[in-house]
Amino acid sequence: MRHGKSGRKLNRNSSARLALYRAQATALLREGRIQTTLPKAKELKGFVDSLITTAKGGTLHHRRQIMQDIHDKAVVVKLFDEIAPRMKERQGGYTRVLKIGVRRGDSATVALIELV
Repeated sequence: MRHGKSGRKLNRNSSARLALYRAQATALLREGRIQTTLPKAKELKGFVDSLITTAKGGTLHHRRQIMQDIHDKAVVVKLFDEIAPRMKERQGGYTRVLKIGVRRGDSATVALIELV
């Protein structure tokens, strides 16, 4: 039985799933919006929201915690200097997921995830 087990597996083991979240979060924070499949976007939303919440603290400890997941220093600087101050008044919901349509090759539902 699967009671109490939340989250999608996305056909990956745990290390590959974490690498996917880290790579997509880095791209989202760098670009502001990315296009991916709907299940990946829904899972990425919680991951990025927790990163932004941590970055709102602004201390060196928070910066080092973020650096464990985001390995691009330029993106971390952007997160702390631009994105986190912009989200200071928000209590959550830093990202938005919009359905775009279906992908032509495999009919997968494609979504756009962007920073609010």
